This record gives sequence, structure tokens and C-alpha cells, in this order.
Amino acid sequence: VQLQACGGGLVQPGGSLRLSCEASGEIFNTDAMGWHRQAPGKRRELVAEQTRRGTTNYADSVKGRFTVSRDTAKNTVYLQMSSLKPEDTAVYYCYIRVRYLGEFWGQGTLVTVSS
Repeated sequence: VQLQACGGGLVQPGGSLRLSCEASGEIFNTDAMGWHRQAPGKRRELVAEQTRRGTTNYADSVKGRFTVSRDTAKNTVYLQMSSLKPEDTAVYYCYIRVRYLGEFWGQGTLVTVSS
């Protein structure tokens, strides 16, 4: 299973950015897809995920600003980020949790929020 993320970049505070991540390989039962992030000097943290039942989970710091969604036919997960803040600057990692196989991670994409 491989994941390819894209969409990172430089954005001004208050701006928006959309990340996408496509999973490929032998994926038959996806339990969840989502995003973590790691800022410089900090631990990796959950940003948002969507489970196979459609349940979404968000970090408190992004609720109301970020939206996670999935295209199950394409094994793709998206992260729509709005009202971005400098503290959202981090490397964003997508992941997929496949039943019986475990979790797989993308290579990370850098999001920088700065004026």
C-alpha cells in the first residue's frame, strides 16, 4: 500500500489550502483515512480522520476550520483547510488504516502559513 500526498505550500494567514492523498495497492477494507501533522519541535498529532462509517474526528485546534472528506472509489482523502493560522505550519502526513494490514503513511507535505 502506498500513499501520495499533494497540495502543500505557502499560504498567508487567513488563507485556505486543500490537501489530497491517494492510496494505491491492495486495499480491500479501509477502516479510516486521515491526516496527522508535525510542527518543528513538536510531537506528531492527529488533525482529522474519517472512518469507514463516515464518522469524523478532529483536533480541537482545527474544529470549524478544517474539513476532512473521502472519495472511497478513488481511495483518496482530502483536507480542506480554511482560516489558516501560523500555528498550523507543519508537515502534514496522510494515512490509511486497512483492516488486517495495519496503518500506512504518506511521505508528508509541508504547509507553511506566513505573511
